[in-house]
Order: sequence, then structure tokens, then C-alpha cells
Amino acid sequence: MPTFDSVAKRENVPVPDQVAKDVIKDMSRDSVILANARRVPMSTKTYKQPVLAELPDAYWVGGDTGLKQTSVPKWKDAVMTAEELAVLVPIPDALIDDSSIPLWNEVKPLLTEAIGRKLDLAALWGDDKPTSWPTAIVPAATAASQTVNATADLTADVAQLGKTLAKSGYAATGFLCEPGFNWQLVSLRGQDGHPIYTPSLVENQPDRLYGRKLDEVLNGGWKTTSPKATHLIALDWQKIAVGIRQDFTFSLFDQMVISDSDGKVIFNAAQQDAKVMRLVFRVGFQVAQPATRVGSGAAYPAAVLVEA
Repeated sequence: MPTFDSVAKRENVPVPDQVAKDVIKDMSRDSVILANARRVPMSTKTYKQPVLAELPDAYWVGGDTGLKQTSVPKWKDAVMTAEELAVLVPIPDALIDDSSIPLWNEVKPLLTEAIGRKLDLAALWGDDKPTSWPTAIVPAATAASQTVNATADLTADVAQLGKTLAKSGYAATGFLCEPGFNWQLVSLRGQDGHPIYTPSLVENQPDRLYGRKLDEVLNGGWKTTSPKATHLIALDWQKIAVGIRQDFTFSLFDQMVISDSDGKVIFNAAQQDAKVMRLVFRVGFQVAQPATRVGSGAAYPAAVLVEA
């Protein structure tokens, strides 16, 4: 349900009245989609990208005077539409003055994290997805029968994910996993005895699974069931695109009036001595499924490891 009356309250914000002055918060992992998908700048609301729909073929020529046959490639447009994510955060001026921390500086990264979570839920699972966006990654991979049922041999399961993509004509260039799943990978070894998973001990250096980047989804954007419990996703990131029409845009207002969907005024910043921070982000999402020499036309550039 849409909400229009959420206002930061004094009891929910640290003030120097027997309250610790430091705010402890988790590391913000904004969005695995934004971090990995191919970025496409958008100058308008919609973006069209030609995708190879049919590959040309070649033919043997019979004899010295045989006729050569014709064959032409065909393309289709993959349309990406930018949709808007936004939020308003009203905070009274008196609360800002009395707070022991710089509230607006604390709020900004929390809002970008919320935007990232919303984007990941829509792109990966289809939660609250804009109707102009394509089917989300996990449902689309499932519909294309690109799922691997988990077995007792997790090493073979991960390799099977990569094989599933290869048989469809795509390459597993990266993996996404549920929170904590990387700890199940720590002791796994390949047939040559080498570990298949290499956790990174260096900041800003990614973990590696079979040499490919592995991202643990820690922003709340991972669903435990959809409809089966999903543990790991292998993706061909070059086929997955996000279009940035308007980057994160913060604005601060002291004259804003907030109303509900019926037009009823819920909050008046000027009258109630408050300021309202607004964050707007316009983003598009699309998955290219070009024709390949192997696999069928229904092949999809992602595969998922699910509970048997």
C-alpha cells in the first residue's frame, strides 16, 4: 500500500539524551544489478538496441557449376524503458538541530541502498516490477528450463550451471548467491584438488567462483523461494543491461506539501517547520537474447541452482 504520512520521529533518531553518539550501520551494498550489468546511457525514456534474431547459414555447392544459395541475418529491437524510483523523507527542523549526528548525511546512503534493493528485487525476481520491463531473471531462466537441482555434490552442481549456459550458447561470466552461501563453497575442490571458490581478503576485490566473479546479495534483494529455494544464479552479464536515464538526484525542500492519492494534504513542510529530502532515480532494464549457433531460440542468459 502506498504511504504518504511517514515522518522521522524524535524517538527513532539518536539525540544526545543518554544515546550513543555513533550510528552503527551495515556496509551498504547498493545493487548487484547496477554493479554488474552492462550500463547503457539513455537520452530518452526508451532505448532500442538491435539484437541478432536469426543467423546466416552457408551451403555446399554441388559440382563445378552448382548454384550458390543466399542467406541473410535478421535483427529485432530490444526495447528498454526507463522507469522512476523515488522517495520523500520529511524531517522536522527542530529534530535536525537537536540531533547528535548529521541526519541528512546519514539518510542519503540509506536511500540509495533502498533504491538498489528495489531494483534488484524487480530485475531478479519480478517483485513490484514495472510492466514495461521484461520478465525478471529467475522466472525467465526457470521458464526456459535452465535450472539445476541441488545435489549432495555442490562442486558438480556449480559446474552444471556453467554447462547449462554453454549449451544455450551463453557464457557464465559471473554468479550471484544468497547470503551465507559462499561459506558452503569454502571447502569445495575441483577434480585437480584446487579450490573452486576463492574468497577475497582485499577490499574492493571480488570473490571468485571457478574464476568468475561471485557477488553475495546482502541488500535484502534475495528471495528464499521463487517458487523453489534458489541458492545460486549463473549469468552472462554482457546480455543483461541497465539504462541510466537520470542518476541519483537528491533535492531538499522547505516549502513542500505532501498529499495522499486522494489529494488530501498529509504534511506541510513550511507550516510544520520541516524539510523534505527527495531522491529520484530513473532506470531501465532489459535482457538481450541474441540468436546463437547452439541451443534453441528460447535459450536465456542465466541459469539457477534450486533446491531439489
